[in-house]
Amino acid sequence: MIAVRIDDMTPDMDWDSFHRFKELLDTYGIKPLIGVVPDNQDSNLQRGRFRDDFWDCMRQLQQEGWSIALHGYHHVYTTGKGGLFPLNHFSEFAGVDYEQQLDMITYGKRTLQSHGIETDIFMAPGHSYDRNTLRALQKAGFRYVTDGFGDRPYHWEQYELTFLPIAFQSGKDIEKKESYTTLVYHINQMTDAQLERHRRLMERHRDEFITFQEYQQITPAKSTIWTRAREEFLARCKFLLVRMLMFKKQQSNEN
Repeated sequence: MIAVRIDDMTPDMDWDSFHRFKELLDTYGIKPLIGVVPDNQDSNLQRGRFRDDFWDCMRQLQQEGWSIALHGYHHVYTTGKGGLFPLNHFSEFAGVDYEQQLDMITYGKRTLQSHGIETDIFMAPGHSYDRNTLRALQKAGFRYVTDGFGDRPYHWEQYELTFLPIAFQSGKDIEKKESYTTLVYHINQMTDAQLERHRRLMERHRDEFITFQEYQQITPAKSTIWTRAREEFLARCKFLLVRMLMFKKQQSNEN
């Protein structure tokens, strides 16, 4: 079964791309998780006209059955750490001390609450977080983290957090039987070709999509030191694989 998450929701995102993608999701009845940046200061996410009614839009989506996650605080990468899930070697959180992380998470949550949005789901910018992040999330009352690898949700008892895994290789993961995963979308400046590719995928697997709320209800497995070691290993492998592909693409363009 397949859930969907959309990263980087900000008042000045590419609204044209968002509305086109939302229309696609509505066609197939898909209710995703959206990662809302409470106080965006990342210029890379500033892709469109600033919407003064942004928070009204977020509340409306929540009323339509979409789920909302706290997507960091400023979405600004300040360290070169990959943390416990090293898909990237940069982070807003990993490598930052516990008290500062707790402040960032608390302020972010309060910002959403001030606009009438309650959530207990966390989405780390860059997929990067460390044990201090998990301690701060537990302290701040969060219950879910949308990240990790695996065939179903898993629960890390030490931090009382349930992880909702994302796809390692989307093409292969969605073909697995009796498993669960999340497809991750960054929709700023999505091209027509990309949109059509996503449409074909959703059409082909239309009976396998579940709402993110349904994903949260799946009974989680227990996280162990061995499953976490395997997850970190896979994340490092994917990091290297992506870098190799980027290097080959660069070499091809130069030639």
